[in-house]
Amino acid sequence: MKISLCVTVFNEESSVGPLLDSLFAQSKKADEIVIVDGGSTDKTVEIINHYQKKHGNIRLLKERCSRARGRNLSVEVAKNDIIAMTDAGCVAHKDWLEKLTAPFSTPEVDISAGFYKMVGETQMQKAESIFLGVLPSNFDVTFLPSTRSIAFRKNVWEDVGGFPDEEKNSAEDTYFNYSALKAGMKYARVKNAIVEWGMPETIGEFYRKIKSYAMWDARTKIWIFPKKGLTSHNIKALSILLRYLLGFSLLVLIFTFGTPPLVYLLICIFVYFAWAFRKVFLEFREVRIALWGPVLQIVCDLAVIAGFLTGVFRG
Repeated sequence: MKISLCVTVFNEESSVGPLLDSLFAQSKKADEIVIVDGGSTDKTVEIINHYQKKHGNIRLLKERCSRARGRNLSVEVAKNDIIAMTDAGCVAHKDWLEKLTAPFSTPEVDISAGFYKMVGETQMQKAESIFLGVLPSNFDVTFLPSTRSIAFRKNVWEDVGGFPDEEKNSAEDTYFNYSALKAGMKYARVKNAIVEWGMPETIGEFYRKIKSYAMWDARTKIWIFPKKGLTSHNIKALSILLRYLLGFSLLVLIFTFGTPPLVYLLICIFVYFAWAFRKVFLEFREVRIALWGPVLQIVCDLAVIAGFLTGVFRG
């Protein structure tokens, strides 16, 4: 089985080195690594060129393009039938590629869904993992991969029409999975095929990332995702919006009728903050990390609402 490993990069001078180090340390190495640079203005290309001098199987393409177009381009030029993908900003565990591609020994498997471990050094970054991805405890038969940790047969990519090539699209893997499920593609889910994904270092970066995800989810107009039902991203975003509209309604009642509705609002706020604290605490069992729960919950909610409404009204 020969494997092409495809990566897209853009201004990743701080992360592309650790990623490539992890890829060349794999127990099963890719036969080629195809990197598409989307027009970096920092030292990303210079660093990749340095690795090319040591490793002859890196192919670097430079094209100013969207991330989705970069993914499609990397697959187009890939020489092999099995395509693996990860992203800059990730570091692959040593056996990641071996475990991720093992299911393709079975002809029935079309896509292999690896996992990602969310990592961070600060208490805030650790708490962010509760809001930004999928926890190991929630990895089940409904899990759908991101391009941080995925492999597929090249003909699958062709059959579903590749990744949607819309400028600055941040939901290309959502479209890809949706099209693959609609086409009846068969998934293997490999929980121990892991890359580590670093969490945002600032609240502002956290907000922008959540907002971007929510906006592009809304623009997909996919309300009910196969096998996800009411847990589909846009349904969840709508429920958050309705939650805050209810809170706003209680504020209107307070100004209209005085103190009694205020009690209900304060109770709701307390319960909501306690819930946010609890879900972080249950994961880490540390109060100092869990105290970030209410803060990040509010930031996350506002980002989801802003992104969802932007996506709905801009279409």
